[in-house]
Amino acid sequence: MRVLAAMSGGVDSAVAAARAVEAGHDVTGVHLALSKNPQSFRTGARGCCTVEDSRDARRAADVIGIPFYVWDLAERFHADVVDDFVNEYAAGRTPNPCLRCNEKIKFAAVLDKALALGFDAVCTGHYAHVVDGPDGSRELHRAVDAAKDQSYVLGVLDAAQLAHALFPLGDSLKTEVRAEADRRGLAVADKPDSHDICFIADGDTRRFLADRLGTESGPIVDTSGAVVGSHSGAYGFTIGQRKGLRIGDPAGDGRPRYVLDISPVNNTVTVGTAEELAVSEVSGDHPRWCGSAPTGEFECLVQMRAHGEPEPASVRYDATQSVVTARLSSPARGIAPGQTAVFYDGTRVIGSATISATRRASAATQGVSASA
Repeated sequence: MRVLAAMSGGVDSAVAAARAVEAGHDVTGVHLALSKNPQSFRTGARGCCTVEDSRDARRAADVIGIPFYVWDLAERFHADVVDDFVNEYAAGRTPNPCLRCNEKIKFAAVLDKALALGFDAVCTGHYAHVVDGPDGSRELHRAVDAAKDQSYVLGVLDAAQLAHALFPLGDSLKTEVRAEADRRGLAVADKPDSHDICFIADGDTRRFLADRLGTESGPIVDTSGAVVGSHSGAYGFTIGQRKGLRIGDPAGDGRPRYVLDISPVNNTVTVGTAEELAVSEVSGDHPRWCGSAPTGEFECLVQMRAHGEPEPASVRYDATQSVVTARLSSPARGIAPGQTAVFYDGTRVIGSATISATRRASAATQGVSASA
């Protein structure tokens, strides 16, 4: 196949590109320039968007022996990922920009352009498996390395996108990938992994949002409506948050309090106990299915955070309303509107939906829904 290898400048994408060449494909490397103002050096940067990362990708391509280009997608990335991130927080939701980037950039903008240029597939360094079925369909599965598995952030891919996706690292451990990079003479063999949000160089999300949304004082209240503190912007909080609340007086029972609800309309943050934080049901919109859309009700595992544990659930998809509802077998904590629920059948990814509402499980708030 003619394969376009997306090369971030890290070890994973470099080894993925090398394996694609070794498999006999005609590979071209491309680095995505996603930052409008990339930092020249990695010092203080926590993502994969520095000028140095672009140079690392080019050097890796040279060692592998493949053509290399840089595609400037900064404007598209800013509109589809950065602006979406800010708008979601402003609306009281908690987004995952990595999922949005995979959906809108790597497997929409990049894949569309690659297909238009005559490529057959896009190759990335994600840790996930694509399994070919006997009928020609493709399934997305978890990677062998459970600690590095990235199937969750790929749960937004549909069947058409999976048909043109190549993930060569799905059957490898991270330690094996680094050792292979060293054997291949790739200088990125020992390069640290990128982490946190790539477009927030210093990792200070609250300050990043404050620079774009401003500050506005508002109350922190408990479930009785009593004011227990104040804040400078409701967008600076997320459901389940415990640290950084700066509540002067402890709860009456002396136990810690957590963020239960965020209301951007009146700039109010509501806090309560861990028990009040638990939810028994989640609803989601913007469904994306990795194959045929399910019908009726089905049992599966649902994962609601990138590094969260999958929870058994009974799920129903209402195609007419484009809404997915998952009733959890056991209550889960810290689930926020804006996060993504990814549905699994064993290791296979069924699809995903963006959480729009939750139903709390505690006796004190039974029947009350939190939505954004």
